[in-house]
Amino acid sequence: MDRHMRTVDDVLRLLDGLFAPGADRWTRDAGASWWDGFYADRGRPVPFFADKPDENLVAYGERGLLDHRASHGERGPLDHPAAHGERGPPDNPLAHGARGPLRPGRALDLGCGPGRNALHLASLGFTVDAVDMSPSAIAWARERARATGAEVRFVCGDAFALADGGTLRGPYDLIYDSGCFHHLPPHRRISHLAFLERQLAPDGLFGLVCFAAGGGMGSEAPDADFYRRGTLDGGLAYTEESLRGIFAGLEVVESRRMRAEPAHSARFGESYLWTSLFRRVPCPPVSGTTPRRDVLRP
Repeated sequence: MDRHMRTVDDVLRLLDGLFAPGADRWTRDAGASWWDGFYADRGRPVPFFADKPDENLVAYGERGLLDHRASHGERGPLDHPAAHGERGPPDNPLAHGARGPLRPGRALDLGCGPGRNALHLASLGFTVDAVDMSPSAIAWARERARATGAEVRFVCGDAFALADGGTLRGPYDLIYDSGCFHHLPPHRRISHLAFLERQLAPDGLFGLVCFAAGGGMGSEAPDADFYRRGTLDGGLAYTEESLRGIFAGLEVVESRRMRAEPAHSARFGESYLWTSLFRRVPCPPVSGTTPRRDVLRP
């Protein structure tokens, strides 16, 4: 008789097991094996195999949105979404110039793959940790770093487990997830939110790139359907509204579709992806009480 279940982690592992092994792209065993096979052939015509950072990430840096000062309360008027409507500030080349040189902090690249975004963050002066499940991806990323002289700490493994074990130690001023979140099953959003709560600095930034609903990539099926069929259909698509709901404990800095970039561009951009930049806003202490821990849960 199996009656061992008593914790949230037990429930999450049970739900993991409802999916067919071939659908698993998020656990340390089956998921790591799948991604290692995916990255083993570097000659495959995969757009994000090219050593190009995401166009939105480059734009954030150009506009001063990644400034370490902004992540610690020193905001300028161009940084706050309320000044620009619900979607956040438009591209404004004056924003960076008005604030002076970028002052970066600590960054974590989740699901870094061959390191294209991690290397870009390092070039901006960030102290970068980057994690991926695939040994092949990490080996490729380290080769790229050596070739450019970039200093990035690449770590192979499950980010959630690495955080539990102390290998990944926040707080991070920026956590960037390009293509990791949309490969998680619905129940593992709980793990993702818990990870951000523990690792993201107060006033820190969280950048997300995922499949966009209506973009032709990623499944738009209801969450419950994935458990009935035991598959994620290659990844989940999200609407802007659903992302705002999931990350309701964060302030939206910008939310938009990724801009398509031509093949000759130095930036990666595909219009089937959605980009979001959030800021963690600490909960103010209530008068006469001890300060509350800021939370991310809706």
